[in-house]
Amino acid sequence: MRLTVSSHAPLPHRRFSRRIALLVLAALPLLHSAHAQAEGKLRIAKQFGIVYLLLDVAQDQKLIEQQGKAAGVDIDVQFLQLSGGAAVNDALLTGSIDIAGAGVGPLFTIWDRTRGRQNVRGVASLGNFPYYLISNNPRIKSIGDFTPKDRIAVPATGVSVQSRFLQHASQQRWGDKGTHQLDALQVALPHPDAAAAIIRGRSEITAHFASPPFQEQELARNPAAHIVTSSYEIEGGPSSATVLYATEKFRQDNPKTYRAFVAALDQAAKFVTAHPEQAADIFLRRNGSGIDRALVLQILKDPKVQFTVAPQNTLGLGKFMQHSGAIKQAPGKVGDYFFDDPLIAGGS
Repeated sequence: MRLTVSSHAPLPHRRFSRRIALLVLAALPLLHSAHAQAEGKLRIAKQFGIVYLLLDVAQDQKLIEQQGKAAGVDIDVQFLQLSGGAAVNDALLTGSIDIAGAGVGPLFTIWDRTRGRQNVRGVASLGNFPYYLISNNPRIKSIGDFTPKDRIAVPATGVSVQSRFLQHASQQRWGDKGTHQLDALQVALPHPDAAAAIIRGRSEITAHFASPPFQEQELARNPAAHIVTSSYEIEGGPSSATVLYATEKFRQDNPKTYRAFVAALDQAAKFVTAHPEQAADIFLRRNGSGIDRALVLQILKDPKVQFTVAPQNTLGLGKFMQHSGAIKQAPGKVGDYFFDDPLIAGGS
């Protein structure tokens, strides 16, 4: 910073100006330090369920802080619990969080909405998990068996990835005109509340498009609960339903923090794969869950579940959302809606 004091000013003014200059110069190291420290803040929004296990492991083992120190930055990490893609997207756009955790459906929505402005894109996947549409009504064997009297619980109507999966399944069954046939039956409920309704079986909720471990709890605790369809069936194979995303500004302004975060996630994914028993204990400890440990291990060791930070089989849902009018821009490749990073190379 260059400061100039005019030699034509009266002497008292020149002395005052020199004092100001000295004060500013003395403050420069502090300003530089504050700028360097600004990168070390990270606010992450997660939701309910074992699909956020990589974040649980990273938090429990302080992997983000470790990766930050290795990169020369002290990172203050905060985790916030939200429910539903709409709430998560609102928090990201208002600057309340830095990293959003939600379904790939909400990612496509906010990616499309912020193109040319905040430019929100994906950071990483949280792994591949089958999401089950569970019903406790024996009459319901397929999505064609739902009636106007039924109600299907989803985290957020019209926005959550579960809601998008239902629309995609409807389009596959009834064609483009039937894409929204089940929209009127959807009810927004957090997963724990929806699971309780399916297990009790004494409410208007007759189905729940769930996620682990809630879907496994429902199947284990209510003999009438059964799988109607799954995200893997709808999307044609294993797919990453839950992802993390951020604004372009956060990534550009915080390169060390960003890289440390992605590296920590990759480290967490390798840890869970190698140590499922320890990962199960971390999940139970971090979530205070009453779920049976054996059930958690069953999920973690399920061959249909893969822990990887590279997104898998997400492009098809994005193309469907554009075709159905949910988003305006059609994604052509993963790099359109995910930031470039060596750790997520090869995603689909």
